Amino acid sequence: MLEHLPNQYTAVVTGGGGIGRALLERLHQDPRAGRLIAVTRHPERLKQETPLDTNRLEVVDADITTEQGLKTLSDYLTQTPIHLLFNTIGVLHSGQSDQSVAITPEKRLERLSFEALNHAFHVNAATAAMLISTLTDRLTHHPAIIATLSARVGSIGDNELGGWYAYRASKAALNMLIKTASVEFRRRNPQAILLCLHPGTTDTELSRPFQARVPEEKLFTPDFVAERLLEVIDRRTVEDSGAFYDWNDRPIEW
Repeated sequence: MLEHLPNQYTAVVTGGGGIGRALLERLHQDPRAGRLIAVTRHPERLKQETPLDTNRLEVVDADITTEQGLKTLSDYLTQTPIHLLFNTIGVLHSGQSDQSVAITPEKRLERLSFEALNHAFHVNAATAAMLISTLTDRLTHHPAIIATLSARVGSIGDNELGGWYAYRASKAALNMLIKTASVEFRRRNPQAILLCLHPGTTDTELSRPFQARVPEEKLFTPDFVAERLLEVIDRRTVEDSGAFYDWNDRPIEW
């Protein structure tokens, strides 16, 4: 698995939700993996809900949507070469964890608010970019994969239904930030692969309020999604850097 990376690679997974936990469990099973580092603002919950060897799993208590959280992570990873950086943090509605901002996917323009737009852009787009910016010096000089969860609804070309303004726009912004970073990484680290990934509708806190109309066969378990996304990543080469793929290994238009 992840043949682009060296043996005993260091993996950093941000976000302790369903997909983040499933990725940690999958990576934990990889005999080629070395250090496995989870970054979450709920470390105790992650340890309780992820049955992994705590002697091998390193958990960093940090909220990387904040400057202090990014500094905490950076200090923890001082001079640590990072080979896999997988960001799973995202927000869609107020029911996720302990959010203080009132958010619900907007069906009409009249439902838009500065507060919701700012929060969605901050968490879904700016956080991923600032994470890479903070750790850039530890993602160069060696093979690296930088992946972040995006969403098909962030595709401008695929938007036929409308609605969900803040979420759609913030994911479109995320896609542009990752695409732009991939151009810079071609100069700074030609061995790096940067990817946006659509996981499909997954049974997590993010999708739970919207699952009623999802056919059973299209509602995926976090473990299935983690397995498929790692397979998608494993098939990529440096020529694919800056691309947008779904869980089924199909490219998505911007």
